[in-house]
Amino acid sequence: MSSEGDLLHTVTTEHISATRIRTGRAMVWGAAGLFVLLATLQGFHEFERISFGFETWRPVLYAYLIWATALCAAQVIMRGEQGKRTLFVLPAVLFVVSLVVFPLLFGLYISFTDWNLASFDGKKFNGLDNLRQMWADDFYWNALKNMVYYVLAISVEYVIAFGLALLLNAQIRARKFFRVVFLLPLMLSPVAVSWMIGKSMLEVRFGPIARLSRELGWDSPSFFGSPEIARFMIMAMDAWTFIPFMMIMLLAGLQALPKEVMEASKVDGANAWQTFREVIFPLMLPVSVTAVVIRIIFKLKLADIIINVTSGGPGGATDSVTSFIFREYRDRSNVGYGTLLAMVYLVLIVIFITVLLKTVSRWMERPQ
Repeated sequence: MSSEGDLLHTVTTEHISATRIRTGRAMVWGAAGLFVLLATLQGFHEFERISFGFETWRPVLYAYLIWATALCAAQVIMRGEQGKRTLFVLPAVLFVVSLVVFPLLFGLYISFTDWNLASFDGKKFNGLDNLRQMWADDFYWNALKNMVYYVLAISVEYVIAFGLALLLNAQIRARKFFRVVFLLPLMLSPVAVSWMIGKSMLEVRFGPIARLSRELGWDSPSFFGSPEIARFMIMAMDAWTFIPFMMIMLLAGLQALPKEVMEASKVDGANAWQTFREVIFPLMLPVSVTAVVIRIIFKLKLADIIINVTSGGPGGATDSVTSFIFREYRDRSNVGYGTLLAMVYLVLIVIFITVLLKTVSRWMERPQ
């Protein structure tokens, strides 16, 4: 059948001439060369290697937009119909690159500068000075140590969440009511929790819990004066906020368990503990791992409660890495050093999560 008059006729790679392909490649490489040239020029200017350049990175952004447009157009020129299909995905990919990769590279650049907002000199390249300062910063390493305690506390949160999920999955009275009640803390923001509990209920002089403690014989109740107690209270408030999140995921997993398996365990004479240990817990492992990993990711960002309640005190005992970096920006206006701390923390998080997922994957795939 002839393609003449065929409205469904498409241009495939066989119909594209060599001249058209060369034109598309020239567009892409020309725009890429312009982008690399301007980015390199601006980089040398920022590091004070050359005296001429642009005041901002805006021309580099424009060059990236030109290269992205040329790349999209070249797909259609060089590949025809297949190139049109690529346009459904390629612009989104380029947009994500501009929102993720460029800020990451800019943050990496800022990490090697001495940039204090309180100084009139602006940012200056200082090499590895920020890295040396971090290595000797006891408060930063203390914040990392605190993060180990905070992450380990998730094991206790998981046990409590699993127990609540089992309870709410059982045939008890007012089950729907209790499900809503237990989800209420998750509906509150950590800032609201910190003010409602940390700043009000646990207030030393007039807080109701402090008054009750005095009635019970505690002469001077100070929930945030001792490092150990303060760290425990931060863990408790954070756990109260996010245990419902793990609980609802585990509850959904329990409700998805096949009823035939549960009934078969009862027929075999297994008691409640044997059913949980041999049937429920193994079947819930994928859901449990997902809930714990997501909870770890949330925990690694812990900052709101600490900033509002203790500001890292006493003596940095409750500081998380995120709250410490926040205070480095807010209190000391040290953008360069704070950005380096954030970049190092990002690398540590990526390594930790990668190792954790691989370890869990191997553990779950091992023969039972």
